[in-house]
Amino acid sequence: MGNTYLRIPALWEQGARRARGQNVLSALDSSATRTGVLQEETFQNMLALERRRAERSRKPFVLMLLDASQSSDTDPADLLMSRVTPVLLKSTRETDLVGWYKNGVILGILFTEVTLEGTTPITEVLHTKVVSALHSGLSHKVISKLAVTVHLFPENRDRSGVEPVGDIKLYPDVSRDGSRRRLPVIAKRVIDIIGSAAWLIFFSPLLAAIALAIKLTSKGPVVFQQERLGQFGTRFKCLKFRTMYADNDPKIHQEYVKRFIAGRPTGEATESGKPDVYKLTNDPRVTSIGKLLRKTSLDEFPQFWNVLRGEMSLVGPRPPVPYEFEAYDIWHRRRVLEVKPGVTGLWQVSGRSRMSFDDMVRLDLRYSQSWSLWLDVKILIATPRAVLGGEGAY
Repeated sequence: MGNTYLRIPALWEQGARRARGQNVLSALDSSATRTGVLQEETFQNMLALERRRAERSRKPFVLMLLDASQSSDTDPADLLMSRVTPVLLKSTRETDLVGWYKNGVILGILFTEVTLEGTTPITEVLHTKVVSALHSGLSHKVISKLAVTVHLFPENRDRSGVEPVGDIKLYPDVSRDGSRRRLPVIAKRVIDIIGSAAWLIFFSPLLAAIALAIKLTSKGPVVFQQERLGQFGTRFKCLKFRTMYADNDPKIHQEYVKRFIAGRPTGEATESGKPDVYKLTNDPRVTSIGKLLRKTSLDEFPQFWNVLRGEMSLVGPRPPVPYEFEAYDIWHRRRVLEVKPGVTGLWQVSGRSRMSFDDMVRLDLRYSQSWSLWLDVKILIATPRAVLGGEGAY
């Protein structure tokens, strides 16, 4: 995998995942035997496992949520749900999972391996089925206090850019794990703020020199703003020093992205015995000063402002452009949805453009699964060596 400057204890991760799986199964057996309704943590863990299964089988599933959080004090949510639960258990298949999405307040149903064939959307079919069952078994007063929402996985991709491409309701385990690691998450944010602010202040003379060089050598703005996708697909303007001529054709990069994700190199000849290059190495759109900035990664400096604003972190996966995300396989999407994007990451210190897209995604997922403050520190320490070495930089 090229010159890997940083390695993750894979065996430890496998053991941890195996232990988590055993805990889920034991909890599932006990909770299902007692009530027929899974407890909150068990249900959320099963939802996470169902996402992994759907990524591999390519068979979608539907999550339905019945929310009683707006119920009154005279008719509390737990009492309301005690009436709803028997109806749900009778109106769902044995293969469907019913459990607490939020204990005592929100019930969830996992409709597994659904089909998308037919003129009526499966979400509408299931919504009609469950609501009809509720109307048959419960009073209008009870039903009026329920909010029913339906969520399809994989999510329908929002091409308008109005909404995030990731449905956060499908990822309660991500929010739960974040709350459990509240102190490390806060510490990470503090490090991001202090680190990005110090970097911008300390290197301000260099930033001014770069800005002047860009302004004097080509027409156009000094800082280039490009729409990128953050965690859960939230869109933001990613900042970089402009390295290309103004008004260039983006189709060159779009075609490259398709080849990169498909696992095909650029098509340019490489020296015998050397790995393929997954990067545009002779892009005619790049200026002379832009080639130097890209080689040294100095074009990334303005992204410390994105870090300061909370849109990015110092360490994390690189944020993709929307048309890149559109070409992703289902399992690729997790690199965007599970953690906040970063200025540097495992990919940057592990070979960069000498690495295929699938390998890059695997590194991003390994980072999200084993994240710790110490891991961030090791990546930050390894980054200068990777940048100065110039391996895979173009």
